[in-house]
Amino acid sequence: MVVWIVLAVVGVGILAYWLLVATEGTYLGPGMVTLLYDWTASRYDQIKDLQYVNELRFLGLPLVATLSHIPSPRVLDVATGTGRIPLVLLAQTDFSGLVVGVDRSLRMMARARVATDCYNGRAVLVQQDAAALAFEGNAFDCVTCLEALEFMRNPTAALREMIRVLRPGGLLLLSNRVDKDAWLFLARMCGRGKLEGHLRRLGLEKITTQRWQEHYDLIWAYKASATDSYVEFLPGGQP
Repeated sequence: MVVWIVLAVVGVGILAYWLLVATEGTYLGPGMVTLLYDWTASRYDQIKDLQYVNELRFLGLPLVATLSHIPSPRVLDVATGTGRIPLVLLAQTDFSGLVVGVDRSLRMMARARVATDCYNGRAVLVQQDAAALAFEGNAFDCVTCLEALEFMRNPTAALREMIRVLRPGGLLLLSNRVDKDAWLFLARMCGRGKLEGHLRRLGLEKITTQRWQEHYDLIWAYKASATDSYVEFLPGGQP
C-alpha cells in the first residue's frame, strides 16, 4: 500500500513539473501561461540573462540589414515580453522604423513600456492574442516571434495570423525549440525540420534555419511576393 502511495505522489510530482515548469503552463491554457509570465515579469530579464552583444549579432544587425531597403520599416513582434526585439532594433541608428509589440501579459508589457519610453513613440505596445491579431492584412514588413510559439495553444492559428499581417515579400523570423526537452511539447512543431516543413505548407519561401542557442534555432522565411501593397497602419488595426 505504501509503495502505491509513494508511486502516486511521485507521479503527481512529475506531472506537476511537466505542466508548470518544463512546459510553463502550456497545456493548462493561455490563462495559466499568462499568469506565470505575470508572476515572473519583474525578474524575467535576469532569468533570461540576455547579452546585448549576442542580441545585436544574431537579431538586431541581421534584421536591420535585411530591412535596409525599406525607408521606415514596420515590424510586428509577437509575444514581445519585456521588449526584446523593439529594444535591439530601436537602439540602432540605422533603424528608422516603427516596432509594434503584442503580448498577453500586461506586466511583461509594462516592463517593455518603461524600457522603450525613450524612443518617442516608435515602440507601440498592445495587449493581444497571437491567434487573433487586430491588424489589417499586409500591414507589416517584418513579423518576429521568439521563444513563444511552443507555448501557444494553437501555434498553427498564430502562424496564419502572422502571415496574414505580413506584406507580400516580407520577412518572418521565428525561433524553433530544438533542445533535449523539445519532445516534452506534445503536438507542437518542435525539433529540427518540423516547423520548417509546416512553413512550406503555409506557402512561405526562402526558408533558412540558423543555429542560435542551446534551446532554439532561428528560422528566417519570406511570404510569397505579390502585386498587393500593404495598407496604411494605425495601432489597433485601423487603416
